[in-house]
Amino acid sequence: MNRWVAGVTAGIVVLFLAGSAQVSADDAERDDRLFQQLGGMGGIDLIVEELLLEISRDLRIVEHFAQTNIERFRRLLVEQICDISGGPCDYSGDSMERVHGGMGITEAEFNALVENLITAMDTARVPLAAQNRLLRELAEMRPDIIHQ
Repeated sequence: MNRWVAGVTAGIVVLFLAGSAQVSADDAERDDRLFQQLGGMGGIDLIVEELLLEISRDLRIVEHFAQTNIERFRRLLVEQICDISGGPCDYSGDSMERVHGGMGITEAEFNALVENLITAMDTARVPLAAQNRLLRELAEMRPDIIHQ
């Protein structure tokens, strides 16, 4: 895929999450430029909705979501992207290691989800620089997600 940059295999498998959104007391001190480039809460909502549609059509990974409470998952994914991008949210779900431990997620499945996220961000018209920045932020989670 020619759009991949270093770190594109980001820890996007943030899709097995739990929790709810909270507003942080130190929001005023956050760098929210990425949050704004993603389109704020409306943009993140759109990205997540598009991502869920992509996942639902992707036979490579959809089975991992068969027992997922999609509404809860959606809320947590929005929360996590909002938090990571400097928005007014604090991610309250479990760690990626705890959530993904024992799932046996492969490198190929991880990459499939990243492809789906890129497609979702393209559909939401997120600028390429902002896409790459978000993917870099999420890449730190990768070692806690892939368990072959």
